Amino acid sequence: MSGVITAKLGGALLSDERGRKALGWIAAAALSPLILIIAVLCSLGSGSAEHNDAAVKACFYGAAYSAEAPAEYHAHIEDMRAAFSLLSSAVAAANAQAEDSAVDLTRVEAVFFALCFGEDAPSQRAADSFADCFYTTETRTRTVEVTDEETGVVSTEEEEYTVTVPLPLEAAYANVAALLGRGITDDDRSNIEHIYTMVAGSSESGGTGGGLRGTEPSADLDASVLSDPATKNAADLAAYAEYAWRSGWGYVWGSFGYVLTEQQLTQLKAQYPEMVGGYESIIRTKWLGGRTTNCVGLIKSYGWFDPSELKIKYGTNGMPDVTANQMYHAATVSGTIDTIPEVPGLAVWCEGHIGVYVGGGYVVEARGTSSGVVKTKLAERHFTHWLEVPYIRYD
Repeated sequence: MSGVITAKLGGALLSDERGRKALGWIAAAALSPLILIIAVLCSLGSGSAEHNDAAVKACFYGAAYSAEAPAEYHAHIEDMRAAFSLLSSAVAAANAQAEDSAVDLTRVEAVFFALCFGEDAPSQRAADSFADCFYTTETRTRTVEVTDEETGVVSTEEEEYTVTVPLPLEAAYANVAALLGRGITDDDRSNIEHIYTMVAGSSESGGTGGGLRGTEPSADLDASVLSDPATKNAADLAAYAEYAWRSGWGYVWGSFGYVLTEQQLTQLKAQYPEMVGGYESIIRTKWLGGRTTNCVGLIKSYGWFDPSELKIKYGTNGMPDVTANQMYHAATVSGTIDTIPEVPGLAVWCEGHIGVYVGGGYVVEARGTSSGVVKTKLAERHFTHWLEVPYIRYD
């Protein structure tokens, strides 16, 4: 029974409506001593909203949390972190078969956190096919070359293969509701969006308009711009970002360097009705048929770039699928923007947005749907911190 009560409490904790939360605490206190413990915890610091954000940061970023918190709360945080690890593995396995667009790990985790925080065994829930609610699979055919071992003659044949296809958000919610055995309420949806936006940022977090556009439009990938294709290093991250800028890459939420096809746009609209669907006319006019990315996708696409095949392969080369905020919080070397060293390939960050410092006081960033990938002056932007990107070598 305590797991059910605490799960319901997780939803209440994440609501932004302070009046309703206050009434909720009074009712909860009458029901359970455990809820009293967590209610006391929420009174620590400057208020419950700040506490809720601290809980999200502890789970999503690995941030520290108060030693004053009850042991039960510590256990919930650690359980959620363990569940996130399982979800990450499940989504990575699914996205290894993705072709047009990928399952959004942050969305999966935000839904899981909002609905399952405080359960007795969230790790088991995560292991029980929770990530499967967010995608389906399709069998497709492709033409491949086959070499006869005896004659050496090369021929072509059709083969079938399986592709992961992310589900529209509403379909994913329906699957989650069936798995959990309860409906997803308007409050749940509000909580999920609050968490998701906090972790992933907004679709225009880099600001609209401004910045210098590239003048050599191309959908090609070019390994010749890299000085050391065998490694992932800071100098090549800067060179890759500048190539993306010169090539006129566009901005679409949830993308990371793929060529934007009609099929991919349809899937992204279904996944992100507001963040992509709300900007469809701009996307169609400016970016359809070219390579697109969001801000952190520019960095991830370099991490996932295979120079030998000239392909971007999701989740490869030790680069995990993280948001801009998660990348910043995972960094072990960082500082305030006024202390940035002259090192091309550093990342520059502000809440919800990230770019690549390319030297000489300039940044390449995927700035927003209206702007695409642009080159801007660092001094004229609102970045607050610099960091060495985890998973990238800095000499």
